[in-house]
Amino acid sequence: MTVGEARQAYSMQLKSYNIQKCKLAQQKSDLDMKIKTTENGSVVFANEAAALELTYNAVAEKQNEYQNYMDQLMEQWDTKFNEIATQQKVEAEKEGFEDLARIMTVARRLMHGDIVPQSDEKKLMEYDSDLYQMAKNAQMMAQIREKDRKKHESLWEDEEKKEQVDAMEEAEGQEAFAAGPEIVAVEDTMAAAVASMEGTATE
Repeated sequence: MTVGEARQAYSMQLKSYNIQKCKLAQQKSDLDMKIKTTENGSVVFANEAAALELTYNAVAEKQNEYQNYMDQLMEQWDTKFNEIATQQKVEAEKEGFEDLARIMTVARRLMHGDIVPQSDEKKLMEYDSDLYQMAKNAQMMAQIREKDRKKHESLWEDEEKKEQVDAMEEAEGQEAFAAGPEIVAVEDTMAAAVASMEGTATE
């Protein structure tokens, strides 16, 4: 199961358990009020209070189990995301320096009167229009003096187009660090808690 799939599955579990836990907390509060306002309330509602407490604890325990797993999943997700984002930042900075070196080479070639591809001239112009104009003027002057001019291939032509890795997709798509706890519907957890109480009472 990927991190993304696990996050989706356990988010749904947590949501249903949170909703049920709130409902049970409200029921406990209402029952406490009944116990206080009823003569011998603690005796009258003893079984109901015990069953409600047991059910609430079972739901809370399962919810904590899911929450702990989700916290660890998020930690794994964050680690992968940050790793890729940092790597991409370093690569972008490196590519920036490499581009600058290429641009300066294009300017130097133009100034020597050499012929460079139109695409390389365009990159120089986009980077610095003043430097481009200066290089073009120097090129014209150099071409008047020299008859033999070098013709260069593009400095960007052989560059492989790298597909940008999506850090979020990578973080979601990695295999989850471990299998999560068994997914149990909140209704089943509540039913099991009541059944265990009834089983204890009949022994």
